Amino acid sequence: MFGVRIEYNESGDIGLDPDELAREFQLSADTLRRYLRMGLVASTVERGEDNDLGKTRVTVRVGNRIWQAVVEHGDIVHQERRVLRAVTPLRSAP
Repeated sequence: MFGVRIEYNESGDIGLDPDELAREFQLSADTLRRYLRMGLVASTVERGEDNDLGKTRVTVRVGNRIWQAVVEHGDIVHQERRVLRAVTPLRSAP
């Protein structure tokens, strides 16, 4: 079982518990809420089609950190966390 509870509202939209999500990003809940208010948290929800029908991929980004989960029948069946590193451009010779 994974640490972030998936909830659905009456419209079928997915909601995530901010306290649990904050732990996934190794942030305090207050910090995550502040980032949310500042517009620094982005999320996407992708509904599966064809062979992935019934599955949903949820992606949340905070800065260079990403949390992603695949949800099937209301349960997280796969999740991962990633940190994107900045690529340092190569310097050209003078």
